[in-house]
Amino acid sequence: MNQDSINHTRTSYQPGVALDDLQLILTQTPPEVWVALRDQRIFITGGTGFVGCWLLEALLWANEQLDLNLHLSVLSRDTAAFIAKAPHLATHRIVTLIQSDVTALDTINGPFDSVIHAATDVVKTGDDPITTFDNIVQGTRATLALAQRAGATRYLLTSSGAVYGRQPAAVSHIAENYSGAPDSLDIINAYGQGKRVSEWLAHNSGQQHNIQVKVARCFALLGPYLPLDAHFAAGNFIRDGLNNRTIAINGDGTSSRSYLYAADMTVWLLTMLINGRTQQNYNLGSAHAISIKALADTVSDIIYGENKVTIAQQPVANATIQQYVPDVNKAQQELALAQYTDLPSAIQKTIVWEKRRRLLAAHNH
Repeated sequence: MNQDSINHTRTSYQPGVALDDLQLILTQTPPEVWVALRDQRIFITGGTGFVGCWLLEALLWANEQLDLNLHLSVLSRDTAAFIAKAPHLATHRIVTLIQSDVTALDTINGPFDSVIHAATDVVKTGDDPITTFDNIVQGTRATLALAQRAGATRYLLTSSGAVYGRQPAAVSHIAENYSGAPDSLDIINAYGQGKRVSEWLAHNSGQQHNIQVKVARCFALLGPYLPLDAHFAAGNFIRDGLNNRTIAINGDGTSSRSYLYAADMTVWLLTMLINGRTQQNYNLGSAHAISIKALADTVSDIIYGENKVTIAQQPVANATIQQYVPDVNKAQQELALAQYTDLPSAIQKTIVWEKRRRLLAAHNH
């Protein structure tokens, strides 16, 4: 294991995302959450990815605005790459970067008050299913052992709606009490199976070691830091448009999804960490369903002002429409969470951020 702790001395925080997004997080997150986070020592895996970067942006902003005296330890497989990607996050004085794989944390001892396990490998076509499954499960086991060893009282696992398996056609919004699962006959379900086992491990460890475990089952998300070249339809459509290409739908466009904006996601995660009930699962996402075709049309309208969408396949009559849409009543009723950013605004904000990122990259080169 190649592990190095890196502490820097950057004292001022220059946000990498829009100030109105950070203000939304600050104001929509319940005040008691910020009170509970004061003086916290938080260990974060996946801090260099989409979810982790947003958590860091929010926590650094809140630390500065509310004088929280936070201490953040962030796990990264490649600290140099993260420093190059987001120096304003990686080199802040309250951030300690730890270079290690998430499955090899034996020499890290804390102390930590909270552990947020947000590391999620983006699964690519051709990836070995056993390796994917093992990495997910072993990473969860390692972070749970760290939480116990470091004296953490709270543990938040970012899981996935993939734990439900295929959403039944008769169910428009899938709830936490749905007892279905990924098909064990289909080896493509390594990700969902790994997350399902991770949830069980987390709840088991929480009960055995008196750790307040909360699980966020994340559905489709959108916003700055989202990889545009991964298997996320919204990101792919934005990439096509920004590259002045026709926005291409590989399927028939009938699949139904919903999208929660990254700033909203961050409010939900922080609220779940502090206010979520112990040993509970919460869906995290938007309840507003949209077809993939309508999503592509919306992106095209925003970027081009007209429709430049191609569809690879024609819909089959009477075919079952694939859905991936959560029921979020539990989060709304128990934690008073809501969707604060509508989809067109989320798309527009992502486009503006990505254009700015490209301009800065071109200027620096």
